[in-house]
Amino acid sequence: MTIALARRYRPRRFADLVTQDHVAAALRGAVAKGRVGHGYLLAGPRGVGKTTAARILAMALNCENRAADGEPCGECSSCLKVWNGSADLDVVEIDAASNRGVDDARDLRERAMYAASQAGHHKVYIVDEAHMLTREAWNVLLKILEEPPPGVVFVFATTEPQKIANTAAPVMSRLQRFDFRRIGPAAIQQRLREVLKAEKLDAEDDALLVIARHADGGMRDALSVLDQCLSFGEGILTAARVRQALGLIDDEAYGELLSAVADRQPGAVFAVMTTVSDSGADLAEFAGGLAELLRAIVMSQYGAEPEGLPESTRRLIAGIAPRLAAEDAVRMLKLLGESEQGIRRSANPRIALETLLLRWAMLDRAVDLRAVLAGGVPLAAAPARPIPEQRAPAAQSPSPKPQTPSPKAKAGGLSDETLASVWPDIIATATRQSPMLGQALGQATATLVGPGTVALEFGPESALFQDGASRQQAAIETILGAALGSNVKVRVGGGSAAPSAPERKSKRLSAEEIRSERLDQLRTKDPALDAAVNALDLELVDDD
Repeated sequence: MTIALARRYRPRRFADLVTQDHVAAALRGAVAKGRVGHGYLLAGPRGVGKTTAARILAMALNCENRAADGEPCGECSSCLKVWNGSADLDVVEIDAASNRGVDDARDLRERAMYAASQAGHHKVYIVDEAHMLTREAWNVLLKILEEPPPGVVFVFATTEPQKIANTAAPVMSRLQRFDFRRIGPAAIQQRLREVLKAEKLDAEDDALLVIARHADGGMRDALSVLDQCLSFGEGILTAARVRQALGLIDDEAYGELLSAVADRQPGAVFAVMTTVSDSGADLAEFAGGLAELLRAIVMSQYGAEPEGLPESTRRLIAGIAPRLAAEDAVRMLKLLGESEQGIRRSANPRIALETLLLRWAMLDRAVDLRAVLAGGVPLAAAPARPIPEQRAPAAQSPSPKPQTPSPKAKAGGLSDETLASVWPDIIATATRQSPMLGQALGQATATLVGPGTVALEFGPESALFQDGASRQQAAIETILGAALGSNVKVRVGGGSAAPSAPERKSKRLSAEEIRSERLDQLRTKDPALDAAVNALDLELVDDD
């Protein structure tokens, strides 16, 4: 009978534990120096070598030909019994998932009181899935962990150490804890290559990388997947064969989807999702693949080198990264992170994922403010990619002398009629930048008063809005310049005489006006707050 690769190539020595050098060195040294503890807690993700390390420790403690550095030989009868999982009086493995109660713990405690079968041997109890033990079971074991019989070693393995800490906190102080690391794709790929060489088989590097990434840090899972893929066909193992065996989406689908997003074509999302759905792919896993791909794109945009990627994925990133601003990719990644749990739990994950992708395709794009400030790029037509070169702002023309407003006055070849036609768009742009600024411009009357100069007139009842416009005059000039295609100077003033003192005194402000005036005064006194409100499009709220 053929033995699965995960069992056939299970490590037999501490040195064979991949990526867990810190654990291997400590346990090997403890055996060599005769300083083995009575209780250990091995914690970490599944498939990274916790139970294997426990078995190697048991082998080393009872090995007939143990090396001076504490390594077991892995070949003597005692080592082979432990490695094969055969019946052994001195090494007992217990699955706490099915032996988790008080009676099971009492039975373990009573058995631990008996001496080992041979002089010089240790009795080793390996308890897997230890977080499944009940609080009462831990209480039964607490006493023997405090005062264990000589020659008895308990090794608890768990993927959820926090549950033990919550259920049986006193136990944690009686155990030596070792945390196992996830195994990186490169280390897994190397180990798979060694296994294939021993099996006299061959595979593409990209095929092994796909398996390594799919294993998510677990060597046991990687070997199991390799076994599955080898049985799926003949000849050299290819990346396409691995994806077919695992039901993974190929890079072409990811590329089509991100191209639709980069080109702002929401309608194309549905065709790609139909292809993905018809392939029978797990949509939650597909979303996870998107997250990994987006992360790699952002890394490449900021000069970091993504590791462990197949060549086809690197080509995809090279084609998509220049078409997405890094800021947009980060926003997309944030939206995906916020939606991922909903996609996994949704009764209709396709709708949830399609909604997310449509939001991606319809996102407002990041713009280069340097280009906007220079007056060369209107906000509505600003490019998605940031412009790397610093462009000096165009020289401002000197402010003209005040003139009497005229309906036919010209500014940069523009008329009052042109200004009036684009004014609603200017208000909309200002509102997106700052709702308060948009509201202020909505109360203003804009007229051209000379070459490159626009006057904003406010009535006496709009004094607060006039004050807000005055404080944000630079932002208004930027918006106007982008919309009109030329540099514009703004003058803010009142069009009517202010009411007399008795009239102002007799007028009662509403509660909303009082709050608005108080917030405006706060922003006037605090320039940093005012800048933050404008930059981040914040809305101040008065709780009083």
